This record gives sequence, structure tokens and C-alpha cells, in this order.
Amino acid sequence: MSNVFIDSLAVHSEAEWLAAVASLAADIHAVDRDATEIWFRFYPLDLVRYLEAAEDAEEAKKGIAMQGNFGLADKIDTSHRFLYGHRFWPQVKAAVAARVEGEATGPIADEIRGIAKQVAADAKTKECLTLGIAAVGLMTLVQVGPEAFKAASGVAAKPSGLMAKSPDAIVDSRAKDDSQGLLGFLKTIDKEFSVVRDEYTGGRFKVINDEEIASASQKDHSQDWKSVDERCWDGPVPIECTAASCGTCWVGVLGGAEKLSEPSVRERKAMRVFGYELPEGDHPFIRLACQAKAAGNVTIVVPPWNAVFGKKVRHNVEDSELEPVTTSAKRLRDTINSAVSGD
Repeated sequence: MSNVFIDSLAVHSEAEWLAAVASLAADIHAVDRDATEIWFRFYPLDLVRYLEAAEDAEEAKKGIAMQGNFGLADKIDTSHRFLYGHRFWPQVKAAVAARVEGEATGPIADEIRGIAKQVAADAKTKECLTLGIAAVGLMTLVQVGPEAFKAASGVAAKPSGLMAKSPDAIVDSRAKDDSQGLLGFLKTIDKEFSVVRDEYTGGRFKVINDEEIASASQKDHSQDWKSVDERCWDGPVPIECTAASCGTCWVGVLGGAEKLSEPSVRERKAMRVFGYELPEGDHPFIRLACQAKAAGNVTIVVPPWNAVFGKKVRHNVEDSELEPVTTSAKRLRDTINSAVSGD
């Protein structure tokens, strides 16, 4: 059944959504500014529409070497857990669901602001803390549809650990580095920092100064990571290679992006091939963990999927760029699958 509100949202491209979010960035509290941008990269509208338009979605996923659990259908209430604004999800869901019955939207940014203002009033909080989650709520509606959106429970995870603190305290914590002791100023001391992977539980793993995040992740055997995510063969960050050839280890950087090595030409080129749209700047909030070397504490979030869709979906890659990466990725995956099956 056609819906005026949904139809008016559906005409917008992903580029228009990202532009709207970018226009609001300065007004989003720092605790969720990059987190909101990261969420939109983890759940790209272009890829959703590509799969919806495919005659066989599963075959289409194979065609872009997709792994993991893509999409919002089973994550309506949970995909945004890494945002501070997640605690306001019940109010956001209610406000967005009520808006579905209304008239057509105006500019996307205005619609997001309208939802955020209502949620801030309902939750008795500041609008800067609801802008990001309001944007997420509207995009979730667009991707899953009104029926599934309304049917979701609308329950948010109770804040715990660092996420139970104030937004300013969280931002400050992300900026701090582990103490190196009394002799930490000496160049001969091997500095050791932390990569925070879960701000709710305090989950983290150690990283030596100038070590890649993926390499440090492989040393974390604190639990059976494969039972959490079948892509995680060795550590909490999925990885199949260490040469920016598979795209499996892409992560969002919630804090400490400036403490990571700058992306190389190879990483930037590979990210175009994968379709992840690495933002401009020396310290972007989307990185390949196998390429990003840490020189301080970093806070990351791992997406639940990976794929190689730069050419088929983004149409931003030449064949000469695509072939070396996709061939390498396929070879790696064939090797791993063969090892698992015992062939």
C-alpha cells in the first residue's frame, strides 16, 4: 500500500541522505557525530536497493562476495547500539512511527530536526543528543518499511559501562591513552595502548605502538569469537588477509582516529573497490584494520558484514582497479573454504 510519507522519503538517494547528515554534523554532539556517519556507512541505502532490485538476492550477494549478516531487518532495535543516542530509541521509534501517518516530508535535514526536537522534549534531553539517532530512525524506516518498523519492540539496551556516563565523559575517555608508567616518556619503552571494541562491557585488547589494529586483534583470545561472528577466525575483528585485499576487516572509528596512521594510497584505492566510501581527510572514521597503525588508544565498532561492491553498486571503480583486489579476495576465500571442508 502506498504511503505519502514513505513515498516522499523514498525518492531520495543515498548521496542526498549523506549530504543531509553532513549538514547536521556540527549540531550533533561529539559523542555521536562520527558514530552517526559510521552507521550510515554500515547500512548503505545504495546496497539495499541493489539487492532489492536483483532477481535473486542471494546470488547477487555471492556476486559481490558478501559475508556476514547484512541488513536491518533483524536489527531494527539494535543496529545503533554504539550510539549514545541509542538510549532514546523508544522515543525515536514512537515519533517516527507516528510521523508515518502524516503528510509528505520536506528536506531530509528538516525532517530529522523535527523528529529530534520532539524526542528531546519527550526524553527531557538536549536536541544535540537526539539528532543522530533521529536520522538513524528515519533511514531504518526507509529500509525496512512501516510494517516491520512498527512491529519492532522499540526496546533499547540499558546503558552500562562507559556508555552509562555523560556524553562529555565518554568523549573525554575516548581521547585518553593508557598510562605508560613513570618511564613512559622514554623512547626505549615499548608503549602499549588499548583498542576498545565494546564500550558497554569495557571489552578491549592491547595494541603495541605502531601496530596494526588487525594484528593486535589476532592476539585477543578472551573468548570464542567465531561463536559471536563466523567471520572472526582469530580475534574480534574479522580478517582474511593483511594486505588490503579482502575488505573483511573494515571498521568504524568512534574515537582516536587521529591516533591512527594516515590511509595509504593503496588503502584508499581498495576502499573504493570494496564500496565503503572512505571519507576525505587524513584521519577518516572508516578504516581497514589491517592498514591502520595505532599510536594511542582507539575506540572501534565492527560492522556485521563485508562485501566488494564498488563497481556493481557504486559504479565508481574501473576494471583495472577492481581485478587485482577481487581476484586476491576470491583466492583467499577459496583457500579458507577448502581448509574448513578438509579438501
